[in-house]
Amino acid sequence: MDDFMKESIQEARKSLAEGGIPIGSVLVKNNKIVSRGHNKRVQEDNPILHGEMDCLNNAGRIGSYKDTVIYSTLMPCYMCAGTIVQFKIPKVIVGESKTFSGARKFMEEHGVEVVDLNLPECIEMMSDFIEKSPHLWNEDIGDL
Repeated sequence: MDDFMKESIQEARKSLAEGGIPIGSVLVKNNKIVSRGHNKRVQEDNPILHGEMDCLNNAGRIGSYKDTVIYSTLMPCYMCAGTIVQFKIPKVIVGESKTFSGARKFMEEHGVEVVDLNLPECIEMMSDFIEKSPHLWNEDIGDL
């Protein structure tokens, strides 16, 4: 596993420790982390503050995103995927899509390269969370 995914997992664990949903993300440009974030929907009572959205918000105005890669511990949902497409981020590397299939096809149809690492650590973290907090999870994915 590369260091950027390890950092995304750290962000996910940070969210979990804060009582939130364990999804983390980092944005990489020129082989360096530009920003990081994690799901803060619960912590900040903000319905759109998914891990990728927090990460992109924390990046601020970096100009073009065309030479970036975004990492996420979980396959992005349609909201996050739409932002990825809008910003023309060319590549997404995800920890897993077993617990949530997300919007892979949508991103690929818009020219985004999607790499799913299918990491047991990410699958286990989300599976445990979903089992322990199904109401929060269903709220996060709009399935209430």
